[in-house]
Amino acid sequence: MPCHSSPSPTPSPSPSASASAPGIPSLPTVPGLPEPGQPSPSPSPSEGTTPPAVAPVADEQGPVFTQPSAQLGSKSLSFSGLRGISVVTVPLADGSRTTALKLEADRITISGFSLTVRHDTGPILTTTADTMTLDGHVVVYINSLSATLPGGKLLTLGADTPPPAEGLDSMFGVTLGLVGSTADAITYTNTVQHLSE
Repeated sequence: MPCHSSPSPTPSPSPSASASAPGIPSLPTVPGLPEPGQPSPSPSPSEGTTPPAVAPVADEQGPVFTQPSAQLGSKSLSFSGLRGISVVTVPLADGSRTTALKLEADRITISGFSLTVRHDTGPILTTTADTMTLDGHVVVYINSLSATLPGGKLLTLGADTPPPAEGLDSMFGVTLGLVGSTADAITYTNTVQHLSE
């Protein structure tokens, strides 16, 4: 008698990881999210990732600076003809480079000016003035800044922080780490300096 082989059994589908035990409702599947028990897909660069930080550009035209940075405080700071804010690296006296925010403007006016310069050892020099004005081809290099904008919004910047997209005209209660600055003319009114240990 001819023997007919039995057809291969069709494999039953394996239960989904989202299947529930009897009496327990199944969880809904959310588009874009893996089912429970499944590995998470690697996000594409546009999904849930932090935008890359702005890569600093070497400022070959800048002067050579020393560290540590000075601490500058002011009641208010205003810009005229702000031309740009960029992330750069500048040379230091020891041959290394440091990252800084570079602010370029036609004029910067600082009211209630206070500058503290420290070294690793030795006295501390503090300079205060009613105003400090930097005029003509102003370039200021900073490594940190905190201030209040005219609308009351707090602003905090660092050397590795992307510059703000919106323009800046004035700030209040400014504290910044000053790497250095250049301008055609720098003037002070009612200047007082003193050394302290």
